[in-house]
Amino acid sequence: MSLDSVKRQLAEAEAKAGRAPGSVTLVAVSKVQPEDRVQAVIDAGQRIFGENRVQEAETRWGPRRDLEGLELHLIGPLQTNKVNKAFELFDVIQSVDRPKLARKIADAAQSAGRCPRLFVQVNTGEEPQKAGIAPADTDAFLADCRAMDLTVEGLMCIPPVEESPAMHFALLAKLAERNGLAGLSMGMSSDFETAVEFGATHVRVGSAIFGERAYD
Repeated sequence: MSLDSVKRQLAEAEAKAGRAPGSVTLVAVSKVQPEDRVQAVIDAGQRIFGENRVQEAETRWGPRRDLEGLELHLIGPLQTNKVNKAFELFDVIQSVDRPKLARKIADAAQSAGRCPRLFVQVNTGEEPQKAGIAPADTDAFLADCRAMDLTVEGLMCIPPVEESPAMHFALLAKLAERNGLAGLSMGMSSDFETAVEFGATHVRVGSAIFGERAYD
């Protein structure tokens, strides 16, 4: 697949779901991708990218930070000792996943006088190896974030690979609606069209745009 074909499929999914054209933001997941592939996607006009690690993002995007229209999303786990660096690099942090991290972000925002846009990661499958707030704890965690003066834009999830994603997307949408949140980051290369059907505002697509990731 390619950027053009993904954009075409995304537009078709929006139309099928009765969504306005362009209502879903495409986040191109560039993590672990070779430089030539990333540059080709930049050259094709994509400006919104997702990275998993602060250090990798700094190496890749630091020299490109003045690229017009560039918007960087942190979609992987964030260590508390990397929060200040994440503030420098990222426009959006999608992986707020525990009270200690929320507190650290709140303190950094207070010091910096600004804060990246925030999504709370929900572990919809309650998988022990996966980061995220349990669905049952999401309401209370969001209330705690608001008590720290953190403005949360939406929720993010990564469904279990062996389960149908639809029920996880539906659960995330329900949690977001209950808490008055508009943002829903859900859906990846294999299921972003389903995510659009369930109300995704952001889809995170990697291999369908870049090809399979190249691991060292």
